[in-house]
Amino acid sequence: MQHIINSAQTCLDCKKPKCQKGCPVNTPIAEMIRLFLAGDIKIAGEKVFENNPLSIICSLVCPHEKHCEGHCVLNKKYTPVNVGGIENYISTYYMNYKEFEKPKSNGHNIAIIGSGPAGISLAMILALKGYEITMYEGHDKIGGVLRYGIPDFRLDKSILDELLLKLKKIGVKIRPNTLIGKNITIDELFRDGYKAVFIGTGVWTPKKLGLKGETLGNVHFAIDYLKSPKAYNLGKKVVIVGAGNVAMDVARTAIRNGSREVSIMYRKGFEQMSAEKLEVEYAKIDGVKFNLYKLPLEFTSKGIKYLSTDEENPNIEGFEEADSILVSISQQPRDLIVSNTKGINVGEDGLVVTNENGETTREGVFASGDVVTGARTVVEAVALSKRVAISIEKYIANLKEQEAC
Repeated sequence: MQHIINSAQTCLDCKKPKCQKGCPVNTPIAEMIRLFLAGDIKIAGEKVFENNPLSIICSLVCPHEKHCEGHCVLNKKYTPVNVGGIENYISTYYMNYKEFEKPKSNGHNIAIIGSGPAGISLAMILALKGYEITMYEGHDKIGGVLRYGIPDFRLDKSILDELLLKLKKIGVKIRPNTLIGKNITIDELFRDGYKAVFIGTGVWTPKKLGLKGETLGNVHFAIDYLKSPKAYNLGKKVVIVGAGNVAMDVARTAIRNGSREVSIMYRKGFEQMSAEKLEVEYAKIDGVKFNLYKLPLEFTSKGIKYLSTDEENPNIEGFEEADSILVSISQQPRDLIVSNTKGINVGEDGLVVTNENGETTREGVFASGDVVTGARTVVEAVALSKRVAISIEKYIANLKEQEAC
């Protein structure tokens, strides 16, 4: 607690806070800290929650060094304010204190497909305004990428269980183990009275390298491994192919589950990695090694055949031994919904096409989050869902006007 107070006291309370502009959801950081230090933590928590219903999660998993803390003016000479730590303390306090109740229904039913950050934030926003929300989740528990794509050491999953209780208290109905697309279609949702349908199914299909050996028993896809790491026996030596944030999570998870030698194989250098620099540093601290300037050519039961891409020693073939290989080169959406629904356009990458307000090419169907943008941060998914909430409300209001005519 003391370090949180000490960090809050370093805030300069800027009149035009750059930290707030650097936040994708425009969190009122300076005001939040001012209220916190004045003893008004409940008001601070309320303002943060109303701005971002997933603040308790974003405060833990956001790349703060890229957003709020990265824009703090103290960065020039000193250590930036620990915005994430302060926000998490306030958000945790508020969520424990706040009594959530179901508001009076406005009579409008909305279907939300997917219970990841995009779906949960939209459900919170609209349910608290009186909309009747039903959330469909393909797994047995809510959370999407928050539960099945972020390691436990980065996000305590009990937070998601608490969010589930809050959702139920405000009247959100949840149908687990339910995939929309084949057994239940979008057309059937509209038939059964839903005024709008939201797609927030994320990106769960791993991209393949297309290399020989990719089907072997010692080769796995990173996103699948993160769902249930303890189901895998990777052995002592593991190589991860890829250099994004997911690759760093997988490497650190493998170490925590008994693998002794874990390395990242990447065809370029540190500067070209898509992973946040802080995530790379965390991986180094955890003991992850980096095999740079190596391009995989073939997977075998013993390891990886590769080609050197180093300018000093280019085009030299080599071999890296490995008990297991994990492929981590991004993900794309499943096509279960769009292949069974008319009128929803997707791009060449399989991502759902929407306008800036989250409207798809089919009337009444909206989408946001990773299924639209590709894999992004949690806070970016929340920012999109806030816009979609406004768009859905306008759409339903127009429907009411048309029905009245």
